[in-house]
Amino acid sequence: MKTAIIGAGVGGLAAAIRLAAKGIEVTVYEKNLTPGGKIARLQSGGYRFDTGPSLLTMPQLAEELFILCGEHMKDSIPYRRLAINCKYFFPEGGTFTFYHDRRQLITEMRRAAIGDPDAVLRRLETSADVFELSAPVFLFSNFHRLSNFNSPPYKKIARKLYKLDFLRSMHGANSRDFSDDRLVKIFDRYATYNGSNPYKAPATLNMIAHLENNIGAFFPEKGMFSIVEGLYGLALRQGVKFRFGDPVKSIVIEDRAAVGVESAHGEQRYQIIISDVDVKYLARNLVKSHPLKNRLERSGPSSSALIFYWQINRRYPQLDLHNILFSSDYRAEFDALFKRADIAGDNTVYIFISSKAVPGDAPQGCENWFVMINVPSDTGQNWDGMIARARRNIIDKIDRTLDTDIEKHITGEQIASPVTIEHNTSSAGGALYGAASNSPMAAFLRHPNMLKGIENLYFVGGSVHPGGGIPLCLASASIVCGEIFDKLRVDE
Repeated sequence: MKTAIIGAGVGGLAAAIRLAAKGIEVTVYEKNLTPGGKIARLQSGGYRFDTGPSLLTMPQLAEELFILCGEHMKDSIPYRRLAINCKYFFPEGGTFTFYHDRRQLITEMRRAAIGDPDAVLRRLETSADVFELSAPVFLFSNFHRLSNFNSPPYKKIARKLYKLDFLRSMHGANSRDFSDDRLVKIFDRYATYNGSNPYKAPATLNMIAHLENNIGAFFPEKGMFSIVEGLYGLALRQGVKFRFGDPVKSIVIEDRAAVGVESAHGEQRYQIIISDVDVKYLARNLVKSHPLKNRLERSGPSSSALIFYWQINRRYPQLDLHNILFSSDYRAEFDALFKRADIAGDNTVYIFISSKAVPGDAPQGCENWFVMINVPSDTGQNWDGMIARARRNIIDKIDRTLDTDIEKHITGEQIASPVTIEHNTSSAGGALYGAASNSPMAAFLRHPNMLKGIENLYFVGGSVHPGGGIPLCLASASIVCGEIFDKLRVDE
């Protein structure tokens, strides 16, 4: 049984490992020269940057892959739970540190005089309940297989559908549950974890807070790219073959079934093909008659990102590993992003400094700053002008918040934008998560992991069910491989 996987992102690597562990022959085609997809790294002047995702949640999903192969994840990817999930800075002044430990969290809430601790604890408990109810259905099973609707998890969720709170927006639920606008912003922020708008996304997505604040926020001891290195090494040890710098030009379809791939080296035949590329890119370029192409074109894209990788020649002890500098008008920020495909004048700024956890990521006495704002996907905007304007506004915000002159301390800079993200990862318009989840029906409309119209073709990664981010990409691989193993048993 020969399998081709298109794309060596986290979803593709995970699928390759699961299949190879069962003795299936796997070849991975990757257009870039290294694995990782959106998880990459930059190195310059003694500084190292993780370029993509900066947070690890649900590490047990990655651990499953090592267990399948008789290994231990921490031997390849040592990691730890963070004591501080994130540090928040507010435009009106003041800070708030979200600790993982409940006692520290309550003490910090009282210090910052930020709302009612009981309200936050109730929300975290509710988030856990919603996750436990919905995850078996929406995250860890093939949601688009009708036979699954007769299983116990689906029957259970049907009886308790009201608990999902999908008819209200995240912001609607948060503004009801929290009297302090600062807490509303903190919990609204979780919509951005899948590139959505908290004023439109269903309140069901408030369960994301459970992953970070109940289970915990984790970080690899060698940085985020070590996740890719660990999974790639595991795949090699299982006999997976990689063809780097060999982009797939098309998927060969015969009699409504995928039978091979065509690359620069010609056509190769396979019994199974798994795509780990953006589905909109695939529908436009790799498959002539994608059954869902029209629906994909109509779907609203998720947000993208504008990222500055700054070499900073001093340290800022008031900052932590993960930091958020909130905008003064959160709604205006999302209106600009999703209604006008523009960048607001005042944006929430995320600063990730991996050298806080991995000292070797910056020279002694220095820091590596990953400075990001959410921006719209590329639709032909004047990005040179937008980037220059956004950079000025970001620097002004950092200077006001930290009482500094950050420009004087930037000794090197690289930039990622929707244009470069699309070029490097083939994500349509640079959208980080495929389609946005800005409606109550978003989970139902997400691209499935398999298609009725094309046999033997499967889909993993952040643009398909169950969604974007490292844990959900890993979950997509588990779903797809489960479907493949079931099919092989039936065929036998």
